Amino acid sequence: MAQDEASAAPRIDPAEPDPPPFEVVNENAPSRAVLLCDHAGRAIPHSHGTRGLDETMLYRHIAWDIGAGDVTRRLAGLIGAPALLANYSRLYIDPNRRLDHPSSIVALSDGIPIPGNESVDEREAARRAEHAFWPYHNRALEMIEQAETRCDAAAILCIHSFTPVMDGVDRPWHIGILWNHDGRIAKPLLDALPQTPGVVVGDNEPYSGNDPPGYGLDVYGSDAGRPHVTIEIRQDLIDTHHGADEWARIVAGALSGILADGGLYRIERFAP
Repeated sequence: MAQDEASAAPRIDPAEPDPPPFEVVNENAPSRAVLLCDHAGRAIPHSHGTRGLDETMLYRHIAWDIGAGDVTRRLAGLIGAPALLANYSRLYIDPNRRLDHPSSIVALSDGIPIPGNESVDEREAARRAEHAFWPYHNRALEMIEQAETRCDAAAILCIHSFTPVMDGVDRPWHIGILWNHDGRIAKPLLDALPQTPGVVVGDNEPYSGNDPPGYGLDVYGSDAGRPHVTIEIRQDLIDTHHGADEWARIVAGALSGILADGGLYRIERFAP
């Protein structure tokens, strides 16, 4: 991992207090879109140690989406939208999964055992949810409702990153667009992004937008009828500030015409 991205990560230092559950960027931006970055941080409460892992593991993709937070902050500025970033690692609790989903608190990630998660009971799971999951999502809903003072339905943009190799298989895509039945943002993005020379775009690659659906994509998007999309960028392209800036600009350019369409911001539910 590049040094500048590592230095931007929340420190895991017993001398420093635990970070808040989230970071807000561009809070008062007068936008009809809201950016969410569920895996921006890799922090774990000091009381939980490192989940039985060597601390170097907390810099790897199993703990967070490398570069996604950096892209989100820059993209928020470029499109003039508010952004919410989760500070805690998905190895503590995953804000991108429903609490009853098996991967909400994982005991195994990309083949790596997470010893501190092997015997989490209901009380501990609820404690983690109250500490990190619900504060983040309650704030997300507040930001969405604030955007909806300017429109009927805010556009939800979820920013993630993915590893260039998984289970020994190369992933050729530079960026993936994840969606389910609502293609109001996804389809024009899939048309716009390849206009940048050399960019390889995945349609529901390397993951599917419905298997399993991400929490924000599902709850704030599909269930509520808001326009929504998840954008996944390959980690080796954004693990430096330079790369994050380049890709924030590529995505901002592709989104500009889509977000300028006033007809986008309405409640609409799409049948499976």
